[in-house]
Amino acid sequence: MGEPNDDDADLARVQAGDPEAFEGIVRRWQGRLIGLAWRFCRDRAAAEDMAQEAFLKAFRSLATFRRESKFSTWLTAVALNTYRSRLRSDGLPLLAMEPTRAISVAPVALADLQEQERTEAVRRLVLTLPRRYREAIVVYYFEERDLAESARVLGIAEGTLKARLHRGRELLKRRGAEKTR
Repeated sequence: MGEPNDDDADLARVQAGDPEAFEGIVRRWQGRLIGLAWRFCRDRAAAEDMAQEAFLKAFRSLATFRRESKFSTWLTAVALNTYRSRLRSDGLPLLAMEPTRAISVAPVALADLQEQERTEAVRRLVLTLPRRYREAIVVYYFEERDLAESARVLGIAEGTLKARLHRGRELLKRRGAEKTR
């Protein structure tokens, strides 16, 4: 991911009439937006298409970016809205129930393998949560954003985010306990 100043410089160039400067933004953010899209659909080609669609919407909407939040927050919000809309219009469920990645067959220390399995189990449980809790957890924990930025990305108040995170964690604990019985 690039530096905020890189984004600011490219944004200024685009807004000054140099649309090719948006390429720097795409290069810096492409992996992150594809990864986020993949979490929604679990299909690499679809994730790439969705990310491209999000970049196109962002480019077309640059005039609406008022710099009240970080560019990364705004871009992620555009991407999330694009992904939700795309999956709804395609009649697909948000966040398919498939695991996020296959466990490597390379020899790994037992502790690493156990940690990998625990992480994978948590990710699978997150996918079973109702959408409002799932999205809060994905943005806050998986995208590693702070509370204020996560709330802005999701378009909700910080207090609402805190409540959703708390409720989501409680559901995860309960569902995790049910699976171990």
